[in-house]
Amino acid sequence: MLTLTVDLADRSYPIYIGNGLLDDELLAKHVHGRQVMIVSNETVAPLYLQRLVNQLADFSVDTLILPDGEKYKDLDHLNLIFDALLEKRHNRTTTLIALGGGVVGDMTGFAAASYQRGVNFIQVPTTLLSQVDSSVGGKTGVNHAKGKNMIGAFHQPVAVLADTGVLASLPERELSAGLAEVIKYGLIYDQEFFNWLEQNMDRLRAQNTEALTHAIYRACQIKAEVVAQDERESGIRALLNLGHTFGHAIETAQGYGTWLHGEAVGAGMLMAADLSARCGWLSSEDVERVRSLIVAAGLPVAAPADMTPDEFKQLMSVDKKVLDGRIRLVLMRAIGDALVTEAFDSKLLNETLGAGPRLGQL
Repeated sequence: MLTLTVDLADRSYPIYIGNGLLDDELLAKHVHGRQVMIVSNETVAPLYLQRLVNQLADFSVDTLILPDGEKYKDLDHLNLIFDALLEKRHNRTTTLIALGGGVVGDMTGFAAASYQRGVNFIQVPTTLLSQVDSSVGGKTGVNHAKGKNMIGAFHQPVAVLADTGVLASLPERELSAGLAEVIKYGLIYDQEFFNWLEQNMDRLRAQNTEALTHAIYRACQIKAEVVAQDERESGIRALLNLGHTFGHAIETAQGYGTWLHGEAVGAGMLMAADLSARCGWLSSEDVERVRSLIVAAGLPVAAPADMTPDEFKQLMSVDKKVLDGRIRLVLMRAIGDALVTEAFDSKLLNETLGAGPRLGQL
């Protein structure tokens, strides 16, 4: 087992990474009261829920099973968590445990942030994407029909348990979606990690344990460093949104769940690379390296052909990075060196958006 710490002074917490953590007694030591509510979904619960319950025999444990899918990440289904907490009379010392992917984690975290003005919660992510990204850093929330993740709160977990063993049951498409977020860390922060991913993508897709553990550890290590510097995304943390402004527009336009989040981010990162090259920062060779790695991860590199530049810009304007009506994007000066900027020519953005459906052929 490997352990990292997200350093937030008195709110610091550990990230545990290893095989078999669902059966490890360390889960119980992070439950501070007598009551526990485990929130999972219809896909994950039959596989792993009982293993968590077995570790919590000394506690009063309730469970809630939500439908599986991004389209259920909304206020109506969030309210099911509050209904269960109130019906079971959970008090302010309760601990919520999110057992699932990013949707379950985001919703459970938001419920924990809101219930009785804030209770503890633990992340037990079961997808690669949630293990390397959404479970760490305290971003919680739900989608709105007009914008993704626009309703939420910052609320840090008390622990994250990333059991690499559960990834064996992950469908190939979900694994690829998680690899998009892994690639992101190399692009924004660590060129050597990007180089390593180029050399080891086949091993990652084959679920080589050593390669996966290294990728998860390095991704979480980078995110922990960034979050420790900028918990509430007033500066450097915004870099973690590389490709997300483009990607969220795709998800919203196509309907939540049609494209997986990582798939949309994959296409979005190539669009960011394309615009970065048009701005004179990345070389054409750099863009080709980005495209090739995204392809190697099994991700789409072309935006939906039916999305027009105007539709993209309209949806991109509903983004948390928009400031005074100006779209701000995460772009790259080089692989491993990103910036948040609004200093790009709108004509160049239009060119990237117009080229979107054809980027896969560049």
